[in-house]
Amino acid sequence: MTHIITHTPDEKGYYGEYGGQFIPPPLVPLFKEITLAYNEAIQDIDFITEYHNLLTHYVGRPSPIYYAKNLSEHLCGAQIYLKREDLNHTGAHKINHCLGEALLAKRMGKKKLLAETGAGQHGVALATAAALVGLECEIHMGAIDIEKQQPNVVRMKLLGATVVAVESGGRCLKDAVDSAFGAYMKDPEDVFFAIGSVVGPHPYPMMVHQFQSVVGKEAHEQIVDIAGKLPDYAIACVGGGSNAIGLFDGFLKEDTKLIGVEPSGKSFKDGDHAATLTLGKKGVIHGMMTYVLQQETGEPLPVHSIASGLDYPGVGPIHAHLKDTGRVEYVVINDEEALYAFQVLCKREGIIPAIESAHAIAHAMKIAPTLGKETVLLVNLSGRGDKDIDFVVERLGM
Repeated sequence: MTHIITHTPDEKGYYGEYGGQFIPPPLVPLFKEITLAYNEAIQDIDFITEYHNLLTHYVGRPSPIYYAKNLSEHLCGAQIYLKREDLNHTGAHKINHCLGEALLAKRMGKKKLLAETGAGQHGVALATAAALVGLECEIHMGAIDIEKQQPNVVRMKLLGATVVAVESGGRCLKDAVDSAFGAYMKDPEDVFFAIGSVVGPHPYPMMVHQFQSVVGKEAHEQIVDIAGKLPDYAIACVGGGSNAIGLFDGFLKEDTKLIGVEPSGKSFKDGDHAATLTLGKKGVIHGMMTYVLQQETGEPLPVHSIASGLDYPGVGPIHAHLKDTGRVEYVVINDEEALYAFQVLCKREGIIPAIESAHAIAHAMKIAPTLGKETVLLVNLSGRGDKDIDFVVERLGM
């Protein structure tokens, strides 16, 4: 059976005050159908067996935990360990939930998978899963992100997906979500909207959390064998929040200090960052109640991050709840700090991280020197940086 996730919403999809299902009335029965199909699937031994066989033999799980000895010695403080989600097939954690969503869509008799993507990792993973199970795939991506993430755009097309460039609004992740929702509304009977994070209307936050919980389950077992103890800190970057809750789920009931790292971008001026949990207010976005970076009128603010996968003005409702309860601390890292951490990990460990993951690395680098050498920091390296190389080279003038 699947791992029993630590935090689940109530029957209406709420985590405390956050979550729910803010959707047009015609979609209510369709989302009820998705909820019922999901609840049946995760109790079906055949579905679960197929899913876990793919995680093992197709994705390559379990992903390893690696002791970053060189980085730890360089920082002269805590010992840093990396959960290597970058080594998964397709290069990130996104494949964990995309396979689950694709299998569910196939089970429901859907003909097409539809989704948004920011950095392109969700798009690549979903296109991969669609090819595997034999479904059509359509990915909506902001025009700015298409320019920054060309390698992933090419991968999606090679895998058979149709990539829709979104030119509206800020031309980034939020606008890609808007565009994908609009496309879904035109044909919800035949299309399965495979949301790319723990965001959106119920049951998507719960569903993506469930499929990503494999990360924390593995890490809980692995870290004791490797480090001799549970981590003192578990750190992950947060945009929508799927990789973070995947890791955190394994340690929510432990004494481990959990830290989510948001992008403060260029500054704390409106439009220069995407620090939703740090500066946002309670509001509704994309069918859920959560923290939102918003104008006085309630409209989402423009956002920015060097990492395309983090530039979203909302956040998963479970993270909003975990912030309010104090179980998780949410901090910020700016563009330059993330870019510096990206370079350090490349040169010290021979690992090229996704620029999203570099935010988490940057915070670990910031706190490690202040902690004793017996302290264990576990960082979720959520993806690899192949997709970011051209952008980073241009940014650094190399």
